[in-house]
Amino acid sequence: MPAISFFTESINYNLPQKLKVKKWIKAAIEKEGFELQELNFIFCSDEYLLGINQQYLNHDTYTDIITFDNSEEDNQIVSDIFISIERVKENAKTFKTNDFDEVCRIMIHGTLHLLGYKDKGKAAKTLMTQKEDEYLGYRSDVGLI
Repeated sequence: MPAISFFTESINYNLPQKLKVKKWIKAAIEKEGFELQELNFIFCSDEYLLGINQQYLNHDTYTDIITFDNSEEDNQIVSDIFISIERVKENAKTFKTNDFDEVCRIMIHGTLHLLGYKDKGKAAKTLMTQKEDEYLGYRSDVGLI
């Protein structure tokens, strides 16, 4: 049975409107022609995500998101997406938006990676940002904004 789940590690965080967020993410996945199997969002601290970055990617830097694609078949989504809530809050201040809008942007960003979108290079980054904005606009379809 397809599922989107939310977890926390090393922080207290409660994502608002979980059911509507699930509908929104699932709709984006289906619109791109993929099938949702299992998608776990793990909200965590900077230090927790830094540890994952060091252990699994050999990067010694803070980041807002790390996406692990565990899919074994094409066009199926099985993944764990780790998101630093501390980075999300910093991003929200930097980009002059609210925390919820920024966590939505980061969530759809990780999901778009699973759907084949990249963000390395100017053209790829531009397309990624366009797709983020497009899907953020669809939140109203499920009553998120």
